[in-house]
Amino acid sequence: MKGKKFWQFKAEASTPGVGELMLYGDISDMSWWGDEVTPKQFKEDLDALGDISELRIYINSGGGDVFAGQAIYSMLKRHSATKIVYIDGLAASIASVVAMAGDKIIIPINAMMMIHKCWTIALGNAAEMRKIADDLDKIDESIVAAYIAKTGLEEADIIELMEDETWMTAQDAIDYGFADEIEESKQVAASLRNGVLVVNGQEVDISKFNNVPDFPKSKKITRTRAQPTPVPAPAPEPEPVGQALQIAKAKMMLELEMA
Repeated sequence: MKGKKFWQFKAEASTPGVGELMLYGDISDMSWWGDEVTPKQFKEDLDALGDISELRIYINSGGGDVFAGQAIYSMLKRHSATKIVYIDGLAASIASVVAMAGDKIIIPINAMMMIHKCWTIALGNAAEMRKIADDLDKIDESIVAAYIAKTGLEEADIIELMEDETWMTAQDAIDYGFADEIEESKQVAASLRNGVLVVNGQEVDISKFNNVPDFPKSKKITRTRAQPTPVPAPAPEPEPVGQALQIAKAKMMLELEMA
């Protein structure tokens, strides 16, 4: 059964040789465990852009299926075009791994990234649970490798950040090496409702995460009319030197006559 596409490709008509990829919302509406149809369709859509020299990738996602994200990352890394990633609102979980495929990652000052260790929901006996834990460890190793390739951080440092479920501001992402450039501003209308982050009308479910920061609530700003700055009265102009001497001489003559 073919899965619903969670991506959108298009050629930039105004700039020949430039393609665009938008990854908004959860990555994959179905698991990619053993599924070969959805990855194949993604590659076909990517190839359909033709001979492009630049691919602009726009991300606003809380993550999703880890194998979907890893497949996207690998396909993008192999592509010959220069890849510029824009973090429009949030790149969390496996979406942050996809972002690592960029040759240049640009994050607006009001956007965020988040990395953590992968997790799953499982049923089974003790032996099955131990195997699942081992599988998760191996998946984490592949994710760590993607982060190291971009940031140059030590493996131990990456693992610590993942264990802490680290949420990064734009400046944090730059400092750690997860992004290359801060875009001064991005017009983003965001709100948080019942564990769902809504950015420009796109819902991003973040209720599954543990250490979600307190997103700032919107507040009404009251603008007041600026009061004019008082203009100081001009200082009296000094009397000319010659006139001052004449006045002083006249006073002296008057005092001598009265003596």
